[in-house]
Amino acid sequence: MIELMELKVGDALSDVELPPVSRLNLIKYAGASGDYNPIHTIDEEAQKAGLPGIIAHGMWTMGNLSKLFSPFLLDGYIQDYSIRFKSMVFINDIITLKATLMDRENNNLHFGVVAFNQHKHEVIKGKVKFNTYV
Repeated sequence: MIELMELKVGDALSDVELPPVSRLNLIKYAGASGDYNPIHTIDEEAQKAGLPGIIAHGMWTMGNLSKLFSPFLLDGYIQDYSIRFKSMVFINDIITLKATLMDRENNNLHFGVVAFNQHKHEVIKGKVKFNTYV
């Protein structure tokens, strides 16, 4: 396993590939988040809104980015997190998550993070500040 404190600027964490996005994932997320906007669960409503089909909640994608840091739960925590939504995520998309160390200051590690779909289109991009306990 990767040791966080041994990372050098430019090193990457192990990529995480999510299973294909499913309607059930989005229905469960709607219930957990309280975001019941039907463009996330009902095809006809998404199409009425001018979309080709239902789209994933942006926060569903953003929340999944934290999976990059799950293996390091005992080493520290995400102190700050900012992202920019770049593109929509659709049913059956396969999302890959990446994190690259951009800078380090003492026990703070600054990562550039990105999620992209199976067509290599970025869907979100941002930064994570991970504070280690060391």
